[in-house]
Amino acid sequence: MTTIAPSQPARTALDLAPHPTLRDTVDQTLAMAWRAVKKMQRNFEQMFDVTIQPLLFTAMFAYIFGGAVAGDVDSYLPVIIPGLIGQTILTACVATGVQLREDMDKGVFDRFKSLPIARIAPLAGPALADMLRYFIATVLTFGVGIAMGYRPDALGLVAAIVLAVFAGWSIAWIFTWFGTVGRSAQGVQGISLMVMFPLTFLSNAFVPTDTMPTWLRTFADINPVSHVISAIRDLATDGQVTTDVAWAVLGCAAVVAIFLPLSVRSYSRKM
Repeated sequence: MTTIAPSQPARTALDLAPHPTLRDTVDQTLAMAWRAVKKMQRNFEQMFDVTIQPLLFTAMFAYIFGGAVAGDVDSYLPVIIPGLIGQTILTACVATGVQLREDMDKGVFDRFKSLPIARIAPLAGPALADMLRYFIATVLTFGVGIAMGYRPDALGLVAAIVLAVFAGWSIAWIFTWFGTVGRSAQGVQGISLMVMFPLTFLSNAFVPTDTMPTWLRTFADINPVSHVISAIRDLATDGQVTTDVAWAVLGCAAVVAIFLPLSVRSYSRKM
């Protein structure tokens, strides 16, 4: 006589651990990052702001403003190259928040809500994947600058690239928070641009702050973006670790400490 073993009951969400472990959170974040990378491959238009824009802006800004600001293009390159890296990274950060809001509007995150995964994973995964975009933008901008005559310090250049990618990942949490609190992708883009343009143009990205009015110079000097750009300049051009590097790292860490929890909290409430 054949004995039939009793079937095991299927596991449900209630049988799973109520709180994912640190290992689970890391694995889930990496899975979400891989999803974001595959999405970039299928929609290459998302990469235009970090591939085409650095090429066009570097050539245009250098040749148009080089003579007026610094007397010649070669003297302007050490100023404009780090400045354009800051601008390009901020533009890429805006896209991070907009794409997040688009996914939420399409119901993608409703599926994530039904999964027993860490709440931070759907946010941290795309942010991690976007570091690839910041790296591409930084390398291309430096590459175009070198082709035009810019001569950075070798070791300092590597450190500047690392700092630029870290700064992009940190600042992206601001726009991630915008993506979680905004009501539509268009609204998130509008809010993000209102923040991005003052931070970029009211800084030392394109011109020295010495010629600005006193009130404007004060704002530009304390602008966190100015510290990041100055740090990239010091590292790439002179290979020096200055106080601006320390302030840039400290400022980026503060941004993450503030806006990462805000993003997760807002996302959890929306979901």
